Amino acid sequence: MDQEQQDNQQSSMIQQALQEYKEGLGHFTEKIPHIARKYNAFTEACFAKGALSQKEKQMIALGVSVFSQDEYCIIYHTKGCLDQGCSEKEILETIGVTAAFGGGAAMSQAVTLVQEAIQELQGSNKTH
Repeated sequence: MDQEQQDNQQSSMIQQALQEYKEGLGHFTEKIPHIARKYNAFTEACFAKGALSQKEKQMIALGVSVFSQDEYCIIYHTKGCLDQGCSEKEILETIGVTAAFGGGAAMSQAVTLVQEAIQELQGSNKTH
């Protein structure tokens, strides 16, 4: 498999993970709407601008996602960081701090999934 095929396969994995999360959340909302509404209201309040900016909150969420090895949230919050204007360097510094606590497991996510998501999502943002 050449590099372009590998990039396309990885690219589709990032977008597929975002789509799977969205679909899963939709199914959950259909089946248990009262909990979904309260959960969504809670997370919206948590991520609203306050003493911390939305950008800072996304960086915290990305760090927690990497530390907990939650690949869906890693992708989702990498996107959130980019959407809030984080530079690649800010994201990688966030991951560096996470790796100081999470060790090799956190670093492995930083040098693989986070960087792949950044490349994929920055590329898709430039084409839209």
